[in-house]
Amino acid sequence: MMVSIIPQLKNIGKSATLQINEASSDLEKKGRKVYRFGFGQSPFPVPALVVNELKKYANEKSYLPVEGLHRLRKIVADHYVNEESLNFTSKNILIGPGSKELMYILQMVLDCTVIIPSPSWVSYKPQSIILNKKHIFLDTSYKSKWKITTSLLEEKCKKINGLKLLILNYPNNPTGLSYTKDELKSIANICKENNTLILSDEIYSRLHHRNDHVSVSKFYPEGTIITSGLSKWCGAGGWRLGTMIIPDELEKIKQAIINVSSETFSCVSSPIQYASVVAYQDKKYINDYLFHSRRILKVIGDYCYEELKNADIKLHKQDGGFYLFPDFSNHSSNLHSKGVRTSSQFCEQLLMDTGVALLPGSAFGRPENEFTARLAYVNFDGAKALNLSKKSKNIDFSASELAEVLNPVKTGLKFLIDWLIKKN
Repeated sequence: MMVSIIPQLKNIGKSATLQINEASSDLEKKGRKVYRFGFGQSPFPVPALVVNELKKYANEKSYLPVEGLHRLRKIVADHYVNEESLNFTSKNILIGPGSKELMYILQMVLDCTVIIPSPSWVSYKPQSIILNKKHIFLDTSYKSKWKITTSLLEEKCKKINGLKLLILNYPNNPTGLSYTKDELKSIANICKENNTLILSDEIYSRLHHRNDHVSVSKFYPEGTIITSGLSKWCGAGGWRLGTMIIPDELEKIKQAIINVSSETFSCVSSPIQYASVVAYQDKKYINDYLFHSRRILKVIGDYCYEELKNADIKLHKQDGGFYLFPDFSNHSSNLHSKGVRTSSQFCEQLLMDTGVALLPGSAFGRPENEFTARLAYVNFDGAKALNLSKKSKNIDFSASELAEVLNPVKTGLKFLIDWLIKKN
């Protein structure tokens, strides 16, 4: 039988994040100890309150509206009104099987050029390629803290005819860095002036370590589409529930997404939607969960940052989420002596030699010859860490109080640093 695959899939492989997770599991099955800094999955358990709600609604089997359960959409809208002072109602909210699917459909329905910062999450570019969309990378640098500069953004926007879609993600995957209010205002103004919509991927917003995330929608409400979901801040990646917020001015886009969704995923799992209501509704319980999650991640992120910095590794201190984006170029001569010339080779050799799993910078749109990589500091027992944080009476929570759960992180970093500086 002759089978033809669409040509744009020729160079599309499995998502790099899923690949590293599977490769790590395969090594563990062979008896290897793996230090999982590669896959960005929340280490924390789904809050018990939310789990109990899922059990309660396990028998719900009816199809729900394509756009999502009305009760859930209302409570999500209320969250943005009360917590972020954004003016949304239930009619602005769409519920999908993860924000990933919603972003894919958004690209599908828009006739536009997609502008993707480099580095950025591994799936933005492949989604554009699969959909045969025009896309360009917006380069950043270590000097700019891996953030887009307004001068380059404006230059690129002016050169592109027609509608543009800028993908903005912060706190950022893979860098862990965020934008200031002034930076967001400048970006918003350029987009307003240059027929550019913003897809603001704010999946890590509730894990900003200082809890001071600001949405770019505040400065460009009519042209910003926000995505988020349960995977990162609620520890529920496998539940696959994402949210998309579309302003009234973009009603045509919302309806197009609903129409496509009706012919594809139909609706998100009913029990998951019913259970998710409480995740947005019970402020006291969830805020307590988030308080402890944020301070644990800050302490562990700070620890990783200091250890890497002290080993002469270039990196910026994280603002939120659970990622660092180290640049190992200060050790390039030693890496060359090991036969390592690319970020992919770097991560492959490191995993084989030490069991330490990182993702190469090239997976996030960086040049292959640039020795950058993403380190996800999630290799610890999240449930135990939450208990330790809740027991602590100290305002200045420290790494010493997490000693029981820090060993995998400490050991993994030691192996990484020792391998990096060891002469071949």
